[in-house]
Amino acid sequence: MRGGLVTEGLRLAAVAAAYYVSAKIGLQQELVRGQVTPFWPPTGIALVAMMVWGLRMWPGIALGALAVNAPLGPSFFPVLAIVTGNTLAPVCAYLLLRRVGFRTALDRLQDALALVFLGALGGMMISATIGTTVLVASEALSAHDFWPTWSVWWTGDAMGVLVIAPLLLAARTAHRPRDAPVLRCAEALILLGGTAVASVVATRSSLNLLFLVVPFLLWAAFRFQLPGAAPCALISSVAAIYAGAAGVGPFSGHDLLAKMVILQAFNGTVALTSLLLSAVIAERNQTLRELREACDRLTEALSRLVPDQALAERPLLRPERREERK
Repeated sequence: MRGGLVTEGLRLAAVAAAYYVSAKIGLQQELVRGQVTPFWPPTGIALVAMMVWGLRMWPGIALGALAVNAPLGPSFFPVLAIVTGNTLAPVCAYLLLRRVGFRTALDRLQDALALVFLGALGGMMISATIGTTVLVASEALSAHDFWPTWSVWWTGDAMGVLVIAPLLLAARTAHRPRDAPVLRCAEALILLGGTAVASVVATRSSLNLLFLVVPFLLWAAFRFQLPGAAPCALISSVAAIYAGAAGVGPFSGHDLLAKMVILQAFNGTVALTSLLLSAVIAERNQTLRELREACDRLTEALSRLVPDQALAERPLLRPERREERK
């Protein structure tokens, strides 16, 4: 009992620490009031923590959210409401995903769709709505800033789920391949490097070149499934978030709301392309493996059946052979 409590306490502390550290990283790109950012990694960390260790991880999430938001203000009760929203959003997303039978392997199309629409786009509306409403009600923001702030908040929380959660889930089950061909390792390195170059060019050019990253996402999903698609999606999304925060490339000349619409559309496309395609390929590979196993079992059964039939027919042939001899 005592060992279980210690383990549980360490897990809660680890979740709170990971939430706090990742929040500090996300706040480097804040756009509104020093606390609203287009990329909020803690949501992905919080969701995966509950997927792995269960709903009882919510106190660690709340503690991490409190440690981040308390110095940012604006006052005690608004901070408490923001912390509540930051905790409720991943909790509700987790409950929705569990309701539809989500599997952390992300090897089914329905799991990828659930993560995108229930875990990210749907569940994160809670924190964005509560947080923005509290800031406006406490007069930390004016009423006409509601929707621009809400769009940034929602984009950041949704991107945390779409980008960080698949990466952590892939890393959790990933293992170093034994006797991996040198060419395949080189292919993986070329894929990551090409994705980084294409993402920087696409998000820094004044031309509309965001589509340049799509071939690399297709390549990653077809060849490496989720372990390859998740890092490529992270690279593309982070490059777009930095460009959106700086207002360069395809984001230049737009107001805050328009920037968030473009950013959400791009990152949503990246997430859908990488997650859905990798899930479809994983399903296909699983089906092929099951077919091969079924064929192997059938072949083995037939190989056992044929000799048994031959042995069963021998006694019937013996009387005939005796009569022929007579």
